[in-house]
Amino acid sequence: MASNSANLWVLLGLGLAGILLMTKKLKKAIREDFGAFIDKFQLLPPPQPAPPKAPHPLTGLTFAVSDVFEIEGHVTGFGHPDWPRTHDAASRTSPIVSALVEGGATCIGKTVTNELSMGISGENKHYGTPTNPVSHSRVPGGSSSGAAVAVAANLVDFSLGIDTVGDVRIPASFCGILGFRPSHGSVSQVGIVPVSTSLDTVGMFAKDPNVLRRVGHVLLQLPYAVQRNPRQIIIADDCFQLLKIPVDRITQAVIKSTENLFGRQVLKHENLGSYLSSKVPKLKELIGKKTNGNLNSSSIRVLANVMQTVERIEFKGNHGEWIDSVKPDLDPALVEQLNEKLEISDTMIENFKSVRNETRMAISSLLKDDGVLVIPTTVDPPPKLGGKEIFSEEYQTRLFSSLSIAGISGCCQVTLPLGFHDSCPVSVSFLARHGADRFLLDTLQTMYKSLQEEAETASKSKFSKDAVSQEQSAEIAKEKGNQAYKEKQWEKAIGCYTEAIKLNSRNATYYSNRAAAYLELGRFHQAEADCSKAIDLDKKNVKSYLRRGTAREMLGFYKEAIEDFSHALVLEPTNKRASISAERLRKLFTS
Repeated sequence: MASNSANLWVLLGLGLAGILLMTKKLKKAIREDFGAFIDKFQLLPPPQPAPPKAPHPLTGLTFAVSDVFEIEGHVTGFGHPDWPRTHDAASRTSPIVSALVEGGATCIGKTVTNELSMGISGENKHYGTPTNPVSHSRVPGGSSSGAAVAVAANLVDFSLGIDTVGDVRIPASFCGILGFRPSHGSVSQVGIVPVSTSLDTVGMFAKDPNVLRRVGHVLLQLPYAVQRNPRQIIIADDCFQLLKIPVDRITQAVIKSTENLFGRQVLKHENLGSYLSSKVPKLKELIGKKTNGNLNSSSIRVLANVMQTVERIEFKGNHGEWIDSVKPDLDPALVEQLNEKLEISDTMIENFKSVRNETRMAISSLLKDDGVLVIPTTVDPPPKLGGKEIFSEEYQTRLFSSLSIAGISGCCQVTLPLGFHDSCPVSVSFLARHGADRFLLDTLQTMYKSLQEEAETASKSKFSKDAVSQEQSAEIAKEKGNQAYKEKQWEKAIGCYTEAIKLNSRNATYYSNRAAAYLELGRFHQAEADCSKAIDLDKKNVKSYLRRGTAREMLGFYKEAIEDFSHALVLEPTNKRASISAERLRKLFTS
């Protein structure tokens, strides 16, 4: 009996020792800096100017940079030990790093990147994979993994990375922080190891939207301008259908925040794939070639394929000779990617350039100066460390579909976190036309707090599947109505909008759109009634005031019509239709 008791205590002791050993290993595995840094140093800002001059704009902030930025006296690593072995120390610091230091920020080091900055997982077999601070068992995302982790772990206030095909936006999404890809060409690429010149853009990470905005203003050298609110926020419905999490978990936060801040009339929905197919002629040609004439293939998927192809062509052009000469030990997945034979003719290169130019024009036409496109950043949660899913063609095509929109068009995009779903970070992206960087950063700052509040509410809400599907069915009915309206099938449009109202009677847009169809058929009483209902639901619905004014004018209620047009002008002072109509009726009313 005593012998059995002794054996039991020995077994318990061994078990406890094993637990302690495993705990020590886990603590050791998650290093103090989460494995984010590859080199630490300090670049200190200049002294503050004497009063009454304003202090430096980035005073008190610390930052880090991916190991692709040149720092005087340091050898750039480019994510692979053979690179610094075959290259000299930099003779000068990258101008944008210098600009940030001159602006008052302190640079404290360089961070880990995927080897040769080619990869989306953030894993690096040579220097170790930075630990995702918000989900230790999952990849941090790449290629700018260390820069994202440094911000997510509160080691710095902001950081810089290079975004080629999503290398800032992916890790921002996976680590639950802000990530900003400026308009292509808006930030100098001097003093940075290139990956793909047509796609490379200096990107920024931060947790605080105000910090991101301050850094953006310094890097982009933005002049003072009056802040503008968005006049349209367009949700790309087809892009959200790719999500692996409930769609409403993201879209409801955006919709509610927009309604609270700007009114429901600002919200719009778009099938982006169909829009790009109709507005980008060269893309339509590529869809035909890629699918042997099957035009059901998503235009956005083909856009993703174009982006990946351009990246590989330009990367080989930049570094193929070095790889052939040095023969570095590369990850098998990267070797397979680089060894893939690409039969690309000069004509195809020209087609790719045409797609880029046409896509930029199409996005600019859709958004104009004051529009925001809402898309998912990544459609899947962060993959688990060591998993193979992230290397599959299907996974990468899904991932790059939404990332290729800004990648190919060169438009600016910001990724913002929206809490967690099943213990994984959730994000959404806002995209503005090329050159609208200030507007996008201003919009982010205006909406950020509201979005976080609505995201938290959405995560706690017990939406029933029936309620969600009912809202989605209403949106589908509305889109069918919009299509019928465009085709001048007024009765069909009215039927579709009526169906949408039956499914969701609290949406002002459905009533307002049905009123537009009633106006086309001369049913002015019905149009007036629908507009009044829409205005009851949304006091800022400009279109409803305009349409009710038109209906009342046709019914001979001129005084009431003038009031409607005048109210529309209060909400939207630059609305020419309201101004002309109100003035015309005043003259008629007083004559």
